[in-house]
Amino acid sequence: MIIPPYLQPGDRIRIVSPAGKVQKDKVLPGIKLLQDEGYDVVVGKHVFDKHFQYAGTDLQRAADFQEAINDPDAKAIICARGGYGTVRIIEKIDFSPLLKNNKWIIGFSDITILHTVLNKLGLASIHGAMPGFFVENKKMTRSFLSLMELISTGKSQFDIKAHELNRNGSCTGELVGGNLSLIYSLQGTPWQLEPRGKILIIEDLTEYFYHLDRMMQNLRLAGQLKDLAGLIVGGFTEMKDNDSPFGKSAYEIIMDAVQDYHFPVCFDFPAGHIPKNLALMLGSNYHLDVAGSCKLTRQMP
Repeated sequence: MIIPPYLQPGDRIRIVSPAGKVQKDKVLPGIKLLQDEGYDVVVGKHVFDKHFQYAGTDLQRAADFQEAINDPDAKAIICARGGYGTVRIIEKIDFSPLLKNNKWIIGFSDITILHTVLNKLGLASIHGAMPGFFVENKKMTRSFLSLMELISTGKSQFDIKAHELNRNGSCTGELVGGNLSLIYSLQGTPWQLEPRGKILIIEDLTEYFYHLDRMMQNLRLAGQLKDLAGLIVGGFTEMKDNDSPFGKSAYEIIMDAVQDYHFPVCFDFPAGHIPKNLALMLGSNYHLDVAGSCKLTRQMP
């Protein structure tokens, strides 16, 4: 797996919007913070465009992303937000320049599409906060600080308090995953995630419990859960139920899908659509140790 060079002040960061339309006032403070930290920030031509629910048309969003990929001076591409729409443009993008001129792709939620494509190409990427989550009450967030530490040093180490559903055990493997709905959406396509033998991290937002169960059963029936090295469960926030209750919480649904297996499972990891969204290097090896609490440590080369 290719690990792009770590960033230094003065390096160029490109901002793009491959999915949903962006609220300028929400992301500008985060962009300014990057500039204040000494980075050369270049904002894509169509970042603040609007085309129905998207940040510009498919062609405009793809063009911005391609320009960022092709920029030989850019060291990182940070997506302005998620939403929906990245899956519509991946066939329009030539990712091959990234293999010659490696750069970080950063984001979460809908950006899981890009993480999965990059994993297929053998390029590490970062599941982490986007500019709208960099600043809160005029202060740097823990999510931003976590991202800065990872892209500048490669260090990634966490000790998360115990959860009652955790399953003890330890493993080492490549970390993959992201938003469960987006992983599910790529099933049966050339970009389908292959998590076997790896540590899978999943998170999601505003899904119905029955649909969460459907997605987990899909992965189970496809044989993609039984051979995991480990499972990390991030935030499953604002989940919904029908008038006729499903009968299980989000975490219980997930545990039910993996109950027949023996790999370690860590619940309530601070990643996803939650205020504390800690940065993780997808495509890199991590050691997961669950013994009550959950310890996750990136294996430095």
